[in-house]
Amino acid sequence: MGQFARETAVEQISDKHFRGELCEGWRIGAVPNGGYVLAVAGRALRAVLPHKDPLTVSAYYLAPTELGPIDCYVELLGSGRSTSFAEVKMYQQGELRVKVTAAFTDLDKLNGENWSAVDRPLFPGWDECAPPPDKGLEFRKRAEMRLVSGGEVFNKVEPDGSGAFCGWVRHSDGAEPDVIGLLMFADAFPPPVFTVFGPVGWVPTIELTVQVRAHPAPGPLQVRLASRYMTNGVIEEDGEYWDSAGQLVALSRQTAKVRIRKD
Repeated sequence: MGQFARETAVEQISDKHFRGELCEGWRIGAVPNGGYVLAVAGRALRAVLPHKDPLTVSAYYLAPTELGPIDCYVELLGSGRSTSFAEVKMYQQGELRVKVTAAFTDLDKLNGENWSAVDRPLFPGWDECAPPPDKGLEFRKRAEMRLVSGGEVFNKVEPDGSGAFCGWVRHSDGAEPDVIGLLMFADAFPPPVFTVFGPVGWVPTIELTVQVRAHPAPGPLQVRLASRYMTNGVIEEDGEYWDSAGQLVALSRQTAKVRIRKD
């Protein structure tokens, strides 16, 4: 079992009550990464629902989480032949911190037509790309990243104004990606607004939705994360994730607030 699987595991306390442990190594500053927290919810959902693969999962971050136990209460909302629905309420210290709604399915049984208006981007390979500078970010102990574009801002180079980061990500211990891991990787890249204003300030997540399309093949994930609009300090982040075999395995959209430090 890889480190991610161990550190997102949940214990069943009762019929609909599961307990996880938010571990060191996954924090951005003092707060556990939102995608990591979402993956813990995904484990609790998988334990209850008859379908075992996330199809779409949405989290609202009501308050920051912290290291230590987190209680997950799962409520089944409905279930059909191919899709089941549930919500998870995640508590710490008796306070509701995160609320998650989800639809699960069996990805291997999906069938139908395929179409895309966007081509998969062509990136240099993992070994040809350099990691961003180590700024002491704890989360990088767990999710290893290589940037193809946008990374110059971390070397105090003028931002390129693109509103996008492109590159690769994988588990730092070499574990292969899976569908629960996609929930975490959807929040692994830095905020694209950094390519506009530089890596300054705080960009807290309000809501994160991840759509899973397929089981990922072994190897690093190819990522494009981009923002197009910031309005009164609120910004969207749209993510696209391809596996090493070139298939689109996930999409994400995140709503965040941008808090730029005033020096």
